[in-house]
Amino acid sequence: MFTGLVQAMGRVTRVEPTSVGSRLVVDPCGWDHRPTLGDSISVSGCCLTVAAAPGAAELVFDVVPETLSKTTLGLLAAGHPVNLEHSVTPTTLMGGHTVQGHVDGVGVIERVQTGAEWRVTIRPPTGLMEFVTPKGSICVDGVSLTVAAVKPELGVLEIALIPTTLAKTTLGRAIQGSRCNLEADILAKTMVYWLRNYSGRK
Repeated sequence: MFTGLVQAMGRVTRVEPTSVGSRLVVDPCGWDHRPTLGDSISVSGCCLTVAAAPGAAELVFDVVPETLSKTTLGLLAAGHPVNLEHSVTPTTLMGGHTVQGHVDGVGVIERVQTGAEWRVTIRPPTGLMEFVTPKGSICVDGVSLTVAAVKPELGVLEIALIPTTLAKTTLGRAIQGSRCNLEADILAKTMVYWLRNYSGRK
């Protein structure tokens, strides 16, 4: 489990095909966290397991075909930046929101408004909009964000970005047409699921 507060921006050094998918190797770029074998790391919103021996200078992950096909990790190549966060502990400050690292779908960035107020308009995949609440939480590429506006008639949502987010995460490099990993708030998903499947029962 994560909070969506990105701790470092790493850089992909190589992606190697394997018999079970791909091996993703990331330079943590000075991140002071030292994970051990089997630890969970959020890589641009995807919960991955550390696959290298302790003490390795790089972060190494094995990514299965399901993850490659359902997230943007299948689009990564050497040089691409990625957002990094280690899993929470009982003493972690919950400054963001509850993030599982289970991507619900890949959205498309339709508009980037720059200037005094940065706003990004995102079109989620079909079916994801019903989990998005105005002023609620959403995780975009591993970043916990507040939904600034929901436009169901257009099938899009908007997020506002502060300077710190622009500087410390990959969202500062967002451009029209790029894709992003989306994870809706688990509370909203649970509520919709219960209402859809159980609310009519006595």
